[in-house]
Amino acid sequence: MPASPEIILQVTNLRAATSFYQRHLGLTIFLRRANLIGLDATAFRLYLEEAPPLGPVLEFFVEDLEQSKRDFLAAGCEIIDDNPAIPRCYIRDPYNLVFNLAERKP
Repeated sequence: MPASPEIILQVTNLRAATSFYQRHLGLTIFLRRANLIGLDATAFRLYLEEAPPLGPVLEFFVEDLEQSKRDFLAAGCEIIDDNPAIPRCYIRDPYNLVFNLAERKP
């Protein structure tokens, strides 16, 4: 399953988190929205979202989102946020890692 070079981190103070990653890690802003900042780290992109923290969220691409959701549920995972409008399907695995499943379009 291919992974995306993007990580999302929910933070309670978007301005402070953005300043921290710019100042201390030298990341640069490439995207700015009301509740979302995208920071470029060259090897990956870090998105900061103003929301209740879940821990770092990785993203994986799947061929069939609905089938993948069923497979992960059967493997003991839980869906913690499923919003096709964004699109977002956050899953927590049995080891407490949260990741987003994104359907790769042909």
